[in-house]
Amino acid sequence: MKTTSYYPVLMSDDVDGTARFYETHFRFHRAFSADWYVHLQSSEDPSVNLAILDGRHETIPEAARGQSVAGLLLNFEVEDVDAEYDRVAAAGLPVLLAIRDEAFGQRHFITRDPNGVLIDVIKPIPPSAEFLAQYAEDAVPTA
Repeated sequence: MKTTSYYPVLMSDDVDGTARFYETHFRFHRAFSADWYVHLQSSEDPSVNLAILDGRHETIPEAARGQSVAGLLLNFEVEDVDAEYDRVAAAGLPVLLAIRDEAFGQRHFITRDPNGVLIDVIKPIPPSAEFLAQYAEDAVPTA
């Protein structure tokens, strides 16, 4: 399979409100907008996309219809995680995990969207020697 694009689609009962959340707090804009589906694209990188879908829509298989997104963690790698942390905190978003460095090679914090989807905002940093050995040679995070 040759993948030409990849993006998560979040099922929600509040498509417009969820889309506005990502527009307001994570710099997305609408590439397509209907009452049942909104396709968002990063204002900073057009290859970063996210969609919001009404979980009750007829395109959802009946067995899954009416469900909301659950058990999902979205990762956003950014250039300045400290500035993003300050911005998110100032906006009053919930901070579920305060900013911190992880030995496995991340400086990050976690917030959540209105549906309960966790959002992990990350800056890769050099890992500890213990974790360095677990990385493929071409995948080692750097500062």
